[in-house]
Amino acid sequence: MSDAPPGDRFINRELSWLDFNERVLSLAEAEDMPLLERAKFLAIFASNLDEFYMVRVAGLKRQFAAGLTNRSSDGLTPGQQLEGISAKALSLALRHAQLWLDDVRPALGRAGIEIFRWEKLDDQQRKELNEYFMDSIFPVVTPLAVGPGHPFPYISSRSLNLAVRVRDPGGSLLHFARVKVPPLLPRFVATFEGNVFVPIEDVIAANLSELLPGMDIVEHHAFRVTRNGDLEMNDDGAEDLLQALEKELRRSRFTPAVRLEVESDMPPAVLDLLKRELEVGDEDVHRLPGPLDLTGLWDLHGLDRPELKDTVFQPVTPAAFTSPDGTPTDIFSVLRSDDVLVHHPYDSFTTTVQRFISKAAADPRVLAIKQTLYRTSGESPIVEALIKAAESGKQVVVLVEITARFDELANIAWARTLEQAGCHVVYGLVGLKTHCKLCLVVRQEAMGLRRYIHIGTGNYNPTTARLYEDLGLLTSDPRLGADVSELFNSLTGYSRQRNYRSLVVAPHELRERIVRLIEREGHADGSQPAGRIIFKLNSLADAEVIDALYEASQRSVEIDIIVRGICALRPQVKGLSDNIRVRSIVGRFLEHSRIYYFHNGGSEEFFIGSADIMHRNLDRRIETLLATRSADVNHRLKGILDLALADNSSAWELGSDGHWVRVARAEAEPRVELQRELMERAHRDA
Repeated sequence: MSDAPPGDRFINRELSWLDFNERVLSLAEAEDMPLLERAKFLAIFASNLDEFYMVRVAGLKRQFAAGLTNRSSDGLTPGQQLEGISAKALSLALRHAQLWLDDVRPALGRAGIEIFRWEKLDDQQRKELNEYFMDSIFPVVTPLAVGPGHPFPYISSRSLNLAVRVRDPGGSLLHFARVKVPPLLPRFVATFEGNVFVPIEDVIAANLSELLPGMDIVEHHAFRVTRNGDLEMNDDGAEDLLQALEKELRRSRFTPAVRLEVESDMPPAVLDLLKRELEVGDEDVHRLPGPLDLTGLWDLHGLDRPELKDTVFQPVTPAAFTSPDGTPTDIFSVLRSDDVLVHHPYDSFTTTVQRFISKAAADPRVLAIKQTLYRTSGESPIVEALIKAAESGKQVVVLVEITARFDELANIAWARTLEQAGCHVVYGLVGLKTHCKLCLVVRQEAMGLRRYIHIGTGNYNPTTARLYEDLGLLTSDPRLGADVSELFNSLTGYSRQRNYRSLVVAPHELRERIVRLIEREGHADGSQPAGRIIFKLNSLADAEVIDALYEASQRSVEIDIIVRGICALRPQVKGLSDNIRVRSIVGRFLEHSRIYYFHNGGSEEFFIGSADIMHRNLDRRIETLLATRSADVNHRLKGILDLALADNSSAWELGSDGHWVRVARAEAEPRVELQRELMERAHRDA
């Protein structure tokens, strides 16, 4: 192993995540991208950055405030990481804001979608919006004064606000008031013509005299606060995990501010007041050209302008689930003879996974359904099917991970709904987040009980299944069925099962198994083909696994990493990682599946599942990887990996210096784009 210092061996995970969000921003910068898709990626960038501050920056701030000096894998203290994040995040935020102002917004205007600030409106448009204010905004807005008897109000996380200074007519003393922009109203208000939009805070600002009558409005400035959103569950001895989480959610509303966004024209006096009351330092302030909160650009993406969006892609039903005459096949009959790999969004989630669960719920021969739920949709057909199954007398066990970040309240509601319907609901294990994606169906058949299984890389959510790229296996393999049954017993009871036949489970053995498989590739003798490893995953940050990959590289193993987000591994470093290449694909769909490939001397092994190579996944979560055995399934998995490695249109490559560079296609080289090719294949093969 190389003696290189940590900073040369590892890339900081937080800065690597910011690199990922920069790749998202690059999609908004792409001039060949449809205009409303560019606006969408601006919204995604903004939402991503919000969550990064709420979780990662908040965690580092807690460490720094506690005086901790523990270092990251690349050797940085919490304070040093915060310094690097502050500079890089502000630079990206400014680039994001200017891209909107100087490029995307004017281009939308040329396409007939005008987004104006108040001063650009004509008299008729102002009149219309003033009427809208009185009818739809005034009744729900409450200005809050600050002064004697009126303490500075609580500013909720991610809320958009106006800082207003007023004075009595003829007076000189300035007073401060805060006006919160109603979060449930449209971010951009349309004029009656329907093609001119105005930020809602401009409409409110133009009517402040209606909210503060009799006062002179001196100035107003928009600001936005981001607070710590990472729950600190203290569940030691908690008798009821649900109650403990609800208590923490109530407490978390008042967590510290970690970022303050203000419009660039905010004067020092107002900014100093906000910094003092919110207890943020200069390093936490993002001074940006308005409008703030471009997550609201999702609203514009919803406009009925198909010529400004990607061509609609219609997922297909795999041939295995469709008869020659186009009617659906019996899903259980298919799975008795074949394993079926489903690849979303190319394969329809509705006609595969959702149909599997709905069919099981309605089938009188199904005796039991056991399911994990991490995130699901608002109107969830999966939950509805489970409720119907319970109401028909089936035993239904649902493990609802109520601590799934930012979905805690929704999952608490689903858990209670399922309980009221008669389902057995389990909330997960104390100290471990259940992240695996499993559904087990037990069916009475002529030859006895048979188990049918779905195991996937993504959530049971039909909405995100159209946006996220994920894999799932539907099978009746008895070995896997036995594994999944035993795992559910561990999750719902007191089983201490550790060893499985087809599954690899975290936190008990997943890291150790991955490391052993990596080491095996590096120990092939001269009579065997050279070692080969390919990982496709979301994040790679675990130091022990990365060190094993470095050692394998030094043993001449060829290694390719296809990572969407964080990568702490430093590739192509002489003497350390010469044989490791890292690439990232960011595109129309969020690359979310995990595939782990090992050449194994020609007896190729593939694993799919829920786990990334992160400390949290390997140590603090229940995760599963499945060793796939079907030759057809493995052939298809290898095809996905090969296509991702051949992509020369949407791929980025990571250099030894830690910088990402867009893959350049040679002039005579045919264009290869992973997601486009998979969409075309899906329709061709359906």
